[in-house]
Amino acid sequence: MKKYLFYIINVFYLLFFFSCEKDIDLDYHQVNPIYVVEASVSNDGTEVRISKTNDMDDNNSISDISGAKVTLSTDNGQQWDIPYSRNGFYRYSTLRGEAGTTYTIDVELDGQHYTSTSTMQREPTLNKFRFVWMKVASERIMFGDLRIQDIPNEDSWYFLHIYRNGIGYRWAVMRDDQNPNKELQQLFTLFREGSNDSDVLQEGDHLYIEIRAIDQRAYDYLYSMQIMDNTGTNPIPNFTGGCLGYFSAYYQITYDCTYHVADAEEDD
Repeated sequence: MKKYLFYIINVFYLLFFFSCEKDIDLDYHQVNPIYVVEASVSNDGTEVRISKTNDMDDNNSISDISGAKVTLSTDNGQQWDIPYSRNGFYRYSTLRGEAGTTYTIDVELDGQHYTSTSTMQREPTLNKFRFVWMKVASERIMFGDLRIQDIPNEDSWYFLHIYRNGIGYRWAVMRDDQNPNKELQQLFTLFREGSNDSDVLQEGDHLYIEIRAIDQRAYDYLYSMQIMDNTGTNPIPNFTGGCLGYFSAYYQITYDCTYHVADAEEDD
């Protein structure tokens, strides 16, 4: 069992809680704490969060770090120091990414440098989002059907995140290798008809959707995280120097909607 899989959930604030009536004994070894860097440059600004993992027998799973030197630079020679804000966050709200520019983040801690690079992508285009019933085997399943217009003659990668009433609900990564230069489709499985789980959408639920155009390095990291339950491994490293986390320069658009069961369409 990989020791640090638990930290990944914190990267995207996707906190899943579970309970069990039977106590389970875990066999693990004490390990040294590892720094975690979650950094982004977007059309909305620049933000970096730095924390440190604690051992599993520590009551606090994450320790925020305030004493780092954080530097952002570009492939055309520009450079900025990112100031500390609070609670482990370093922010530069007016420093917005530009499409086509490659950014390098450098975090200096205890004499060690942790670095990663990412290239800012162009603005994505949302064509449509709808709720649709589809027949799968003998069951009716409610899906969220999201359509993005692909940019012709360019490789494209996307991170898609749905929040339900302000809490992370579904996420996925997508690339344009299935339908290049045309419309791209992502189907989110929402719930099975007749289910009464807490995960089922309720009438009037508010959905907030983030659509990020990301580069291939960010896609590879997120995809490796998406499949880690099947592979039994940690995500691929995104930083040099040995820290956890990842850095992404992205262009983000958002979409809001309210769930009404009467608005759901039937699959053709």
